[in-house]
Amino acid sequence: MQTTYDLSLTTQGPLYPPSEVMDDDGNFIVIGALNRLETDGTVVTRWGRAIVQSDSPVPPFGDRAPYIIIEEFGDDLPPHVGNKVLHTLPLPLPCTNYPMLFAPAQYPKANEERRPSYPFHETPIPDARPEHGRKLASPVRLKDWVTAKGQLGVSVMEDGRSADFDFDFEWLLPNSLYTVMTLRENDLNPDGPTRPGPLGIPNVFVTDRAGAARFHARLPNPFPEPGTSGANRVVNIVVLWMSYQLSYGGAIGRYGLGGDIHAQLKLRGPSFQNFQTHD
Repeated sequence: MQTTYDLSLTTQGPLYPPSEVMDDDGNFIVIGALNRLETDGTVVTRWGRAIVQSDSPVPPFGDRAPYIIIEEFGDDLPPHVGNKVLHTLPLPLPCTNYPMLFAPAQYPKANEERRPSYPFHETPIPDARPEHGRKLASPVRLKDWVTAKGQLGVSVMEDGRSADFDFDFEWLLPNSLYTVMTLRENDLNPDGPTRPGPLGIPNVFVTDRAGAARFHARLPNPFPEPGTSGANRVVNIVVLWMSYQLSYGGAIGRYGLGGDIHAQLKLRGPSFQNFQTHD
């Protein structure tokens, strides 16, 4: 039996950096969880949409601090927000506390690189030349990003050893390379985070001219019984637009977190509690 999920629009991976997308002014465009300071001095996290300063305070990994919110906006984008041109994050990544090297075998010194923030359509694709025919040649604006929709179906195989993940997408960025990653229960564990991985290898798909696509993957034992030795259940799925139009085998990206991967769709919180698989 298949369970179906509607994926939520986002620009956010973990809470830090607050977003994997920036505007022309170097501020984060956040569609996701916003950290706010309550009148009693506590920090609460609620889903929302806002422009957030890139020099917002950064707590230790696993803790939360309030974002410095410049402006909030709703589902109906005001023109000055909807027309913002989307950019990658610069390197080293600002406002981050996630202690992860995303492709340790391929790029062991990735965290030492320095790069500016690029408009999405001008990200320097390695070895590309004008005659290659870059497909995304116009600025990507927030109003283009927020049209994305996706649906995920999950089903466990009859033998209980694996599960299928089937996606249908529409209104993603057209003619673009995307990848899909898994978030497992220990990936954001402050006492010892595990490295996020791809949903299947290869974990890539390319959208058509209208931004539509389908994707399928089967994972071995993605939902082991909680508490079993070595258990690291899949708890979320994240759909990533790849600004360098590259995939990385067993890694989700070279820099991660807005440097070269940009979350566009995911589930709002930990999911799949109703599934169980085994070796």
